[in-house]
Amino acid sequence: MIGVIGRKLGMTQLFNAQGQQIPCTVVEATPNPVTKVTRKETAGYDAVELGFGAQRLARANGKGERTPKGNRAPKAEVGHAAKAGLDAPPAILRSFRIDDAPGKQETPTYNVGDTISVGIFEAGEKVKVTGTSKGRGFQGVVKRHGFHGGPNTHGNTKHRKPGSIGAGTNPSRVIKGKKMPGQYGNVRHTEIGIRVEKIDAERNLIYLRGSVAGPTNGIVLVRKQG
Repeated sequence: MIGVIGRKLGMTQLFNAQGQQIPCTVVEATPNPVTKVTRKETAGYDAVELGFGAQRLARANGKGERTPKGNRAPKAEVGHAAKAGLDAPPAILRSFRIDDAPGKQETPTYNVGDTISVGIFEAGEKVKVTGTSKGRGFQGVVKRHGFHGGPNTHGNTKHRKPGSIGAGTNPSRVIKGKKMPGQYGNVRHTEIGIRVEKIDAERNLIYLRGSVAGPTNGIVLVRKQG
């Protein structure tokens, strides 16, 4: 389903007609240009590639002029963006399938150079939001999986350790999927059924009910849900 690429600004609150307080996540989604169109006749499916943000361009290194430090967009990406009429290549590129709508809905038609804004959403509809959860590094089982841990008194020395991880005789190995210490967070997470509470088209803002995965200023994908 079609959607937009946005940046999570943080959380706020709204009040509905009944005076109820509603926690909302604010996502800023400036108009996303269509940089590439995939047709079903050639690839077997219909999709569009959208861009968000802008990369910095390399400065001409003439006599006595220094190129500033930092990453610059490669020429291949500059040429790819030029086909869509963009002066600078987007910082983020994501592909959206547009032929997976439920039922017999017609597949929308987009062309390279078109823009998709928050106007495709309406207050009250349900969307699915994809983001990357906050990375918390290497953590133990208490924080990573919610283990209770061992007693803190009576000579116990295994306060936050996982305890036994398997029998020694049978099966004489650790079963796959055993909850153990390891990397926690920094994974792609999609949540469905999130209600759109408000659309601010002038400021390109989407107000989503509740929380979504990711830190402040994290990139999120807001897609329509059939």
